[in-house]
Amino acid sequence: MASALDEDTQQSLAEGRESAKAFLRSVQKDLQKVFVVFLLGFLATFWALRVYVWDFLFAVTQANMSPEVAAASDVIATTPFEVILLQAKIGLIVGVIFAIPPFIYVARDELRARGAWPQSPVPRWKLAGIALLGFGLFGVGVAYGIYAFFPIMFSFLAGFGLEAGLQPTYGIVMWTEFIVFLSLSFGLAGQMPLLITGLSYSGIVQYETFRDKWRYAVVAIFVFGALFSPPDPFTQLMWAFPLIALYGFSLYLAKLVVTAKRSSDRIDVLGAARNHWNVVGGAAVLGGGIVYAFYEYGGRSAVNDLLRLVGSDWRFLEPGAGLGTDPATAAGIYAVAWAIAFVAVATLWAVYADLDTTSAGYQYGDPAAIDVSELDAAGVRAAPDDAFAEMDEEESLALAQAAIDDDEPEKAQAILDRFDAVHDGDGDGGEADPDADATGSGGGGAGGAGGDGLMGTVQDRTSRASSTFLSELTDGDEDEAEDDIGGYYKDLKFIFDSLRSRSFRLVAVFGGVMAAAFTWLYLGGLATVRNDLESRVPAEIEGGINIITLHPVEALIFMVKFSVLLGIVAVFPVALYYAWPALRERGFVAGRIWTVYLWTGALFAGLIGGFAIGYSYIAPGIIGWLVTDAKLANMIITYQVSDFLWLVIYTTVGIGFLADIPIAMLLLNNAGIPYRVFRNRWREVTVGILLFAAVFTPADVITMILATLPLMAAYGVGVGVLFLVTFGGRRNLSPPSELVGR
Repeated sequence: MASALDEDTQQSLAEGRESAKAFLRSVQKDLQKVFVVFLLGFLATFWALRVYVWDFLFAVTQANMSPEVAAASDVIATTPFEVILLQAKIGLIVGVIFAIPPFIYVARDELRARGAWPQSPVPRWKLAGIALLGFGLFGVGVAYGIYAFFPIMFSFLAGFGLEAGLQPTYGIVMWTEFIVFLSLSFGLAGQMPLLITGLSYSGIVQYETFRDKWRYAVVAIFVFGALFSPPDPFTQLMWAFPLIALYGFSLYLAKLVVTAKRSSDRIDVLGAARNHWNVVGGAAVLGGGIVYAFYEYGGRSAVNDLLRLVGSDWRFLEPGAGLGTDPATAAGIYAVAWAIAFVAVATLWAVYADLDTTSAGYQYGDPAAIDVSELDAAGVRAAPDDAFAEMDEEESLALAQAAIDDDEPEKAQAILDRFDAVHDGDGDGGEADPDADATGSGGGGAGGAGGDGLMGTVQDRTSRASSTFLSELTDGDEDEAEDDIGGYYKDLKFIFDSLRSRSFRLVAVFGGVMAAAFTWLYLGGLATVRNDLESRVPAEIEGGINIITLHPVEALIFMVKFSVLLGIVAVFPVALYYAWPALRERGFVAGRIWTVYLWTGALFAGLIGGFAIGYSYIAPGIIGWLVTDAKLANMIITYQVSDFLWLVIYTTVGIGFLADIPIAMLLLNNAGIPYRVFRNRWREVTVGILLFAAVFTPADVITMILATLPLMAAYGVGVGVLFLVTFGGRRNLSPPSELVGR
């Protein structure tokens, strides 16, 4: 049997296997020691989880909860072996992590012999210091998450669940993963100073990039917090503010190390403190004064009252309560400590303020690193050739087009001239062609012919580049390429271009409906729906349905998904309204714009009618039947919130969607899609339904099938209705559109 790998590849793999075997044989005598470390880590973790960690994490979960909420919350195991398997998995991971350092240590000689051991000129004590700093920052991040973030977050999640009629009963696996992953995210976020400083020092990313793009970093932090933390503003601020402060501190460290690298004699801590002695001295007075005012003028009592108001058990004690000294001496110690801290911060600021970052070559040591897009027309002409030598034609066209979009035709012309001069070798790179300059100036001044000429130049080059790309894909036959594509690309591009100017309105409609739906659910709509549906089930089991949240944010995730679904439904008729002229021009549909109103009204009526029938009869009937069946079997009725709510959605809104399918098929037939298309394209429709069910249903095959079969049945009903209305396709409601004839 022939191998799929060539002879050289097989030889390389064989050599790799032999090297691995030789490597393991050489360290075999020490592998027992590594295994002992792994086993100790595994057993210690398993024992710690069993004896201490679970109780500690549960105490953290309930730390900020009210007594009523804490009594209602719990952590459960949903399978018999779930707890012990989870402990074993965590123990294995920790054991492997513990075993990696000793394994690397015992294999250092073999790694060095094979050239895999780093030969770093950095002293070991510096490497050890960096490692300790990394572990320390990681520990600080994890500690912040455990002792500050999680208590407040779990209190909010459990309280919100109880208000919505959902029992905060977390599955131990989901609960543990939630805590571990968020703790790791805080720990990794704590590595930000090392990451930014290392990238800046190595030159991989310039310090100025981190400094100038701080606004993007702030937005990214808030967006990440909005996605991965509860929608409570206070919780999001608890996530964002420490990271923003850490980003600022990272910029400070990066500036220090970069400045030290560029000019080692420019950092003078004592000199900076002397230059700003008034600020440093004022900071010392301010730090001590704050402590004095806090204890002398009722600050401690006010803060304790505030903590009591928010339900926290934390309190500020009398000065000296934990030191064994009198209050006056303790207050003095506190004042000195805070004064020293303020002096340290002021000194850091003084060093930062005295750093001169305007020396030659500071920002752009490499001429090729100049950002041409930031220059004006004169700057483009004066830029060195290196700035254009590494540039390709596509990049120059993009820069020129961006300049045109910014109403800077002179700059666009200068970019093209400099690019041609450098790559064609017909100029020294310092000056552009006078004729070209005149053309560019004329374009900039008059905005007439010069601008058109420049646009023509850019368009010609772009057309040439696109033609080259297309010929590469089609062996030079562009007509054949267009036939292969079938013209659909141009049609779709034309339609999407017609929506581009309306994109803000579409996003506004989507965001408004999504925000309104989420706000309604968040402010009590979820509890209202649950209580109303429960009141419709048979009287003998009323109040007997217990809905739990196995994952801490399970209810919030459902609310987001449902809100997004409503936003998509709401934006569809708006997008159809704006795209209708383009659809009609390209032959996708037939009819005037008022047809959109007919579509919207008919589909909305079908959706509301189906929803009303489902909410009034189908959903209560199905839920009542399921609950009654479980009750007759003497079972405790406990449903997971996502399963229960999706069942409600499928039996209410889903009925409306099913009713809309035949209606939409009639409307499409009236718009020019003939009956034979619906009859002959049932396979494509089936695949589309399966994809829809895979995306918008829970990760359950049975649920996916239950969602797919009704949709396919509704499509079959629609085909049957069209058969009757169109007399078997012999008399469609409208003539076929141009699209069908292609």
